[in-house]
Amino acid sequence: MSIIEMNKVTFGYEQQPVLKSLSLSVETNSFWAVVGPNGAGKSTFLNLLCGQLKPDEGKVHVDGKPASSYSSQQLARILSMVRQEFVPVFGFSVRQTVMMARFYRRTSALFENADDIKAVDAALAATDTAAFADRPLGHLSGGERQRVFIARALAQETPVLLLDEPTSHLDLKHQIRIFDLLKQMQQEQGKTILLVTHDLNMAAQYCDRALLLGAGGAFFQGLPEQVLESGQIQSIFGVQGHQGQLQQRKFFIPLGRFSMDRPEKPA
Repeated sequence: MSIIEMNKVTFGYEQQPVLKSLSLSVETNSFWAVVGPNGAGKSTFLNLLCGQLKPDEGKVHVDGKPASSYSSQQLARILSMVRQEFVPVFGFSVRQTVMMARFYRRTSALFENADDIKAVDAALAATDTAAFADRPLGHLSGGERQRVFIARALAQETPVLLLDEPTSHLDLKHQIRIFDLLKQMQQEQGKTILLVTHDLNMAAQYCDRALLLGAGGAFFQGLPEQVLESGQIQSIFGVQGHQGQLQQRKFFIPLGRFSMDRPEKPA
């Protein structure tokens, strides 16, 4: 069963197409990687799904209905979004920031209940942020803040998670922990996950499906081992590299002009 469908969606800025005739069907309980170079439309793709943008052509359906037919509060019960890291202006604590995600589920807009507290505590524990739950968000490092924003999305308890480069500010330990957490939520809670990432190798290890976006609206979709193939990666990103295989999964190592492992180095 599809929970998200795009039918020949085109969107551009100032008459320059970013996405062009993009059609895809996102099955419930699937884990998608959305990859591609800067400016290829990855964040635009997520913004079309969550209703922040409307397509110039084509249709976007969420849970069987046009995305445009939902109010923001209705859509927030289906989709939660982790955007790229930003520096907060107000002095909210970590716990207060995560608790804000519960607004859409409260019977009272003013007071949290036991379910809210339980969901927030679980999200803080899952993202390794409980230790600084009472600290102001603005006092945290970029990586710590990013984990808080992931906790906020988890506390929203939606069937679909949209994440825009959620591990870009994290160290290796927390990158792996977040990917493990997302995979666990897919397998144990039936979550549907769409994740924008520049880490092709993590995408190949954890994701069931991949969407590769290129310049001018070009796109490829399918199984990661088919989409994240050396020739397509080199064509879309304009880099050379080496593709190997570890058990059943492929990995790709980009090689620049002066890489020590490049077969032929410039004179």
